[in-house]
Amino acid sequence: MQARKLLQDMGVSAEFVVFSGTANRRLAQAAADELGAGLGECTIERFPDGEVAVSIAESVRRKAVFIVQPTAPPVNEHLVELLVFADACRRASAAQVTAVIPYFGYARQDKRHGEREPITARMVADVLQAVGINHVVTVDIHAPQIEGFFHVPVDSLTAVPTLCDSLRDRFPAGSVVVSPDAGRVKMATEYAHRLGGPVIVLQNRKRRR
Repeated sequence: MQARKLLQDMGVSAEFVVFSGTANRRLAQAAADELGAGLGECTIERFPDGEVAVSIAESVRRKAVFIVQPTAPPVNEHLVELLVFADACRRASAAQVTAVIPYFGYARQDKRHGEREPITARMVADVLQAVGINHVVTVDIHAPQIEGFFHVPVDSLTAVPTLCDSLRDRFPAGSVVVSPDAGRVKMATEYAHRLGGPVIVLQNRKRRR
Protein backbone atom coordinates (compact mmCIF):
# COMPACT_ATOMS: atom_id res chain seq x y z
CA MET A 1 0.00 0.00 0.00
CA GLN A 2 1.44 3.36 -1.05
CA ALA A 3 0.45 5.16 2.14
CA ARG A 4 2.13 2.52 4.30
CA LYS A 5 5.28 2.76 2.20
CA LEU A 6 5.29 6.53 2.74
CA LEU A 7 5.20 5.96 6.50
CA GLN A 8 8.14 3.57 6.23
CA ASP A 9 10.06 6.12 4.16
CA MET A 10 9.37 8.69 6.90
CA GLY A 11 10.93 6.34 9.46
CA VAL A 12 7.70 5.68 11.36
CA SER A 13 8.22 2.35 13.09
CA ALA A 14 6.18 2.93 16.25
CA GLU A 15 2.45 2.64 16.66
CA PHE A 16 0.69 5.59 15.08
CA VAL A 17 -2.59 7.44 15.34
CA VAL A 18 -4.21 9.90 12.94
CA PHE A 19 -6.14 12.84 14.32
CA SER A 20 -8.30 15.31 12.46
CA GLY A 21 -8.72 18.99 13.16
CA THR A 22 -11.87 20.77 12.06
CA ALA A 23 -10.41 22.20 8.83
CA ASN A 24 -11.04 19.12 6.64
CA ARG A 25 -12.29 16.04 8.44
CA ARG A 26 -13.18 14.27 5.18
CA LEU A 27 -9.55 14.46 4.06
CA ALA A 28 -8.32 13.13 7.40
CA GLN A 29 -10.84 10.28 7.27
CA ALA A 30 -9.73 9.38 3.73
CA ALA A 31 -6.09 9.32 4.85
CA ALA A 32 -6.91 7.12 7.84
CA ASP A 33 -8.93 4.75 5.64
CA GLU A 34 -6.02 4.49 3.21
CA LEU A 35 -3.78 3.48 6.12
CA GLY A 36 -6.33 0.98 7.39
CA ALA A 37 -6.76 2.89 10.63
CA GLY A 38 -9.55 4.83 12.27
CA LEU A 39 -9.30 8.45 13.33
CA GLY A 40 -8.07 9.08 16.85
CA GLU A 41 -10.64 10.06 19.43
CA CYS A 42 -10.60 13.69 20.49
CA THR A 43 -12.86 16.60 21.33
CA ILE A 44 -12.43 20.04 19.81
CA GLU A 45 -14.54 22.83 21.23
CA ARG A 46 -14.74 26.61 21.25
CA PHE A 47 -15.22 28.66 24.39
CA PRO A 48 -17.74 31.54 24.25
CA ASP A 49 -14.91 34.01 23.57
CA GLY A 50 -13.70 31.94 20.58
CA GLU A 51 -10.75 30.21 22.25
CA VAL A 52 -10.13 26.66 21.05
CA ALA A 53 -10.02 23.73 23.47
CA VAL A 54 -8.64 20.31 22.49
CA SER A 55 -8.96 17.15 24.57
CA ILE A 56 -7.38 13.87 23.43
CA ALA A 57 -9.52 10.92 24.46
CA GLU A 58 -7.00 8.10 23.97
CA SER A 59 -3.40 7.41 24.91
CA VAL A 60 -0.71 8.65 22.51
CA ARG A 61 2.21 7.80 24.77
CA ARG A 62 5.20 6.65 22.69
CA LYS A 63 3.06 6.74 19.52
CA ALA A 64 3.67 8.59 16.27
CA VAL A 65 0.90 11.16 15.93
CA PHE A 66 -0.32 12.61 12.63
CA ILE A 67 -2.51 15.72 12.82
CA VAL A 68 -4.33 16.44 9.56
CA GLN A 69 -5.13 20.15 9.61
CA PRO A 70 -4.85 22.37 6.52
CA THR A 71 -4.54 26.03 7.47
CA ALA A 72 -7.19 27.00 4.94
CA PRO A 73 -9.51 29.98 5.59
CA PRO A 74 -10.09 31.02 8.25
CA VAL A 75 -6.30 30.67 8.36
CA ASN A 76 -5.69 32.04 11.85
CA GLU A 77 -8.45 29.92 13.37
CA HIS A 78 -7.14 26.69 11.87
CA LEU A 79 -3.49 27.53 12.57
CA VAL A 80 -4.10 28.12 16.28
CA GLU A 81 -6.15 24.92 16.47
CA LEU A 82 -3.20 23.00 14.99
CA LEU A 83 -0.83 24.56 17.53
CA VAL A 84 -3.11 23.67 20.44
CA PHE A 85 -3.52 20.12 19.13
CA ALA A 86 0.22 19.63 18.78
CA ASP A 87 0.89 20.97 22.26
CA ALA A 88 -1.68 18.55 23.71
CA CYS A 89 0.04 15.62 21.97
CA ARG A 90 3.50 16.69 23.13
CA ARG A 91 2.34 16.99 26.73
CA ALA A 92 0.73 13.53 26.42
CA SER A 93 4.18 12.05 25.62
CA ALA A 94 3.71 11.35 21.92
CA ALA A 95 6.90 9.91 20.40
CA GLN A 96 6.60 12.09 17.30
CA VAL A 97 4.16 14.75 16.12
CA THR A 98 3.73 15.16 12.36
CA ALA A 99 1.57 18.00 11.07
CA VAL A 100 -0.09 17.22 7.74
CA ILE A 101 -0.78 20.68 6.29
CA PRO A 102 -1.85 20.33 2.64
CA TYR A 103 -2.54 24.06 2.44
CA PHE A 104 0.22 25.94 4.27
CA GLY A 105 -1.15 29.33 5.25
CA TYR A 106 1.14 32.37 5.17
CA ALA A 107 3.47 30.58 2.72
CA ARG A 108 3.21 33.51 0.28
CA GLN A 109 4.72 35.81 2.90
CA ASP A 110 8.13 34.20 2.49
CA LYS A 111 10.17 37.37 1.91
CA ARG A 112 10.10 41.08 2.52
CA HIS A 113 9.07 43.45 -0.26
CA GLY A 114 10.03 46.56 1.68
CA GLU A 115 11.18 47.82 5.03
CA ARG A 116 9.33 47.14 8.28
CA GLU A 117 7.60 44.02 6.98
CA PRO A 118 7.62 40.57 8.60
CA ILE A 119 8.62 37.29 7.00
CA THR A 120 5.50 35.60 8.29
CA ALA A 121 6.16 32.18 6.75
CA ARG A 122 9.33 31.97 8.87
CA MET A 123 7.42 33.05 11.98
CA VAL A 124 4.82 30.32 11.41
CA ALA A 125 7.60 27.75 10.97
CA ASP A 126 9.16 28.84 14.27
CA VAL A 127 5.85 28.60 16.14
CA LEU A 128 5.03 25.15 14.71
CA GLN A 129 8.36 23.84 15.97
CA ALA A 130 8.03 25.58 19.33
CA VAL A 131 4.88 23.63 20.22
CA GLY A 132 6.54 20.27 19.51
CA ILE A 133 5.87 19.52 15.85
CA ASN A 134 8.90 17.63 14.59
CA HIS A 135 7.80 16.74 11.05
CA VAL A 136 5.73 18.65 8.49
CA VAL A 137 3.99 17.25 5.41
CA THR A 138 2.56 19.73 2.93
CA VAL A 139 1.47 19.80 -0.72
CA ASP A 140 2.84 22.08 -3.46
CA ILE A 141 4.14 24.66 -1.03
CA HIS A 142 4.36 28.18 -2.46
CA ALA A 143 8.17 28.30 -2.55
CA PRO A 144 10.60 25.40 -2.00
CA GLN A 145 12.93 27.61 0.07
CA ILE A 146 10.32 27.70 2.85
CA GLU A 147 11.65 24.27 3.84
CA GLY A 148 14.79 26.13 4.91
CA PHE A 149 12.78 28.00 7.56
CA PHE A 150 12.43 24.72 9.47
CA HIS A 151 14.96 22.79 11.55
CA VAL A 152 12.77 19.67 11.30
CA PRO A 153 12.09 17.46 8.25
CA VAL A 154 9.61 18.85 5.71
CA ASP A 155 8.05 16.65 3.01
CA SER A 156 6.57 18.79 0.24
CA LEU A 157 4.43 16.48 -1.88
CA THR A 158 2.95 17.42 -5.24
CA ALA A 159 -0.55 17.00 -6.64
CA VAL A 160 0.36 18.14 -10.16
CA PRO A 161 0.34 14.67 -11.84
CA THR A 162 -3.00 13.76 -10.24
CA LEU A 163 -4.62 17.09 -11.13
CA CYS A 164 -3.33 16.95 -14.70
CA ASP A 165 -4.75 13.45 -15.15
CA SER A 166 -8.13 14.83 -14.06
CA LEU A 167 -7.90 17.99 -16.19
CA ARG A 168 -6.53 16.50 -19.41
CA ASP A 169 -9.92 15.57 -20.90
CA ARG A 170 -11.34 18.96 -19.90
CA PHE A 171 -8.51 21.01 -21.43
CA PRO A 172 -9.94 22.42 -24.70
CA ALA A 173 -7.74 23.16 -27.70
CA GLY A 174 -6.34 26.67 -27.51
CA SER A 175 -6.31 26.76 -23.71
CA VAL A 176 -3.34 28.28 -21.90
CA VAL A 177 -1.80 27.86 -18.45
CA VAL A 178 -1.32 31.14 -16.58
CA SER A 179 1.29 31.80 -13.91
CA PRO A 180 0.16 34.62 -11.59
CA ASP A 181 3.74 35.77 -11.03
CA ALA A 182 7.34 34.84 -11.74
CA GLY A 183 7.47 32.65 -8.65
CA ARG A 184 5.02 30.13 -10.10
CA VAL A 185 6.52 29.85 -13.59
CA LYS A 186 8.12 26.48 -12.86
CA MET A 187 4.84 24.93 -11.70
CA ALA A 188 2.83 26.53 -14.52
CA THR A 189 5.36 25.15 -17.01
CA GLU A 190 4.94 21.69 -15.50
CA TYR A 191 1.15 21.92 -15.95
CA ALA A 192 1.55 23.19 -19.52
CA HIS A 193 3.98 20.39 -20.38
CA ARG A 194 1.64 17.72 -19.06
CA LEU A 195 -1.49 19.25 -20.59
CA GLY A 196 0.06 20.20 -23.92
CA GLY A 197 -0.54 23.95 -23.82
CA PRO A 198 1.43 27.22 -23.73
CA VAL A 199 2.29 29.29 -20.65
CA ILE A 200 1.45 32.93 -19.94
CA VAL A 201 3.24 34.76 -17.11
CA LEU A 202 1.69 37.77 -15.39
CA GLN A 203 3.85 40.52 -13.96
CA ASN A 204 2.96 41.20 -10.36
CA ARG A 205 3.94 44.69 -9.22
CA LYS A 206 3.89 45.41 -5.49
CA ARG A 207 2.90 48.88 -4.39
CA ARG A 208 5.58 50.62 -2.37
CA ARG A 209 4.45 51.88 1.00
